[in-house]
Amino acid sequence: MNETPKILISNLNLSIDKQDILKNINVKIPENKITVLLGPSGCGKTTLLKTLNRLTDLYENVKINGSIILDNEDILHTKSDITKIRQKMGLLSQRPYPLPMSIYGNVSYGLKIKGVKKKKMLDEKVEHYLKAVNLWEEVRERLHHPASALSIGQQQRLCLARGLAVDPEIILADEPTSALDPLSSQSIEEMFTILKKDYTLVVVTHILRQAKRIADYVVFMYLGEVVEQGPADEFFSSPKMDRTKAYLKGAFN
Repeated sequence: MNETPKILISNLNLSIDKQDILKNINVKIPENKITVLLGPSGCGKTTLLKTLNRLTDLYENVKINGSIILDNEDILHTKSDITKIRQKMGLLSQRPYPLPMSIYGNVSYGLKIKGVKKKKMLDEKVEHYLKAVNLWEEVRERLHHPASALSIGQQQRLCLARGLAVDPEIILADEPTSALDPLSSQSIEEMFTILKKDYTLVVVTHILRQAKRIADYVVFMYLGEVVEQGPADEFFSSPKMDRTKAYLKGAFN
């Protein structure tokens, strides 16, 4: 990968209560691609994802060192407002958490924070982002109904629309389809492949089939370390490390 990465992680170490969680992580995340953080449960994928928008700040007894360069700024050692850094990154969790308000209110919430006040503009933007996640036709007649009335798959797409509405540069997704049925999972995967034209995506998964379907770049982790990384076609067709080969053959998960 020769192009300048969107995110450059160098010599990143993280421990909680003196227990090492991430060990000497060095990763280049390419722009406008889907980077998959792959590996068995408990290998540090989600913790690495959370370091990217400083959610690890919320943990107690955390020690972290190294650097994460985003837009020529080390976000681990910055004087910038952390809220503004987080606004660059939309986060999609394992289970959808719509706000306790209407479908319309969920999407317009972030727009209002960004300063959009005029109703006509809000209406246009809400429609735009609901269309972006392929939800508009399903909810257009019930925009002011509670978001909690949607199916879990629809709620996940609504949360994605809400995240896009704050105009991020990066989408972070932590096992985004683990709670969804196969059809909803397929819909989310299709959304990601479309959205990478305008966004950089970092997706955590332990599902090998999913990684093969969506990944442009793969970072394989095991016990808090990066074992191997590279373009998806090379990673899956000709892995270099024995542990990677064993994982791809299903020796452990």
